[in-house]
Amino acid sequence: MYTLEDLKEIVSRCNLCPLHRGRTKVVFGQGNPEADLMFIGEGPGQVEDETGLAFVGPAGQLLTKAIEGIGFTRDEVYIANIVKCRPPNNRNPLKEEMTSCIPYLRWQVKLIKPKIIVCLGAISATNIIDSNFKITQQRGTWQQKKGIWIMATYHPSAVLRDVLKKRPFWEDFKEIRKKYDELKQETP
Repeated sequence: MYTLEDLKEIVSRCNLCPLHRGRTKVVFGQGNPEADLMFIGEGPGQVEDETGLAFVGPAGQLLTKAIEGIGFTRDEVYIANIVKCRPPNNRNPLKEEMTSCIPYLRWQVKLIKPKIIVCLGAISATNIIDSNFKITQQRGTWQQKKGIWIMATYHPSAVLRDVLKKRPFWEDFKEIRKKYDELKQETP
């Protein structure tokens, strides 16, 4: 059985799609390897590519504030992306790139075994929840798949671009905390 470290080593050598040619560092993901709460974005940006860490640029700073706002630290949760290498000019990942990379994410989920997954943005939601997912209409709603509760909310970068998304984003985070607390009460 692979460990997260084994998987990280495999991903660091990946060349399944053209994104590997332009990367500085693979952004595998980080946080608690036994986290009950996992956040999944679309792909790394420039700061993430330079550091090898997920969500550390401006959007990551907002995500950190939201995580802390519901009583967690980044070290208590796990943060990852659909693709592990930065798309050029921060464009959305292409279907082929996501198809090449998503098996790694599936292995991360199997190894971490989160009780809750939060999809950050439409790209994450359409890959994890439903290919027809509409973020503006369906964000904040819970789905259960294979025993994991899943919700999508706006990507933090979308919230930074549109102040009208700030309140719904925060309301979603309060629902995440509520679901987490419910699940903790159910577990003896």
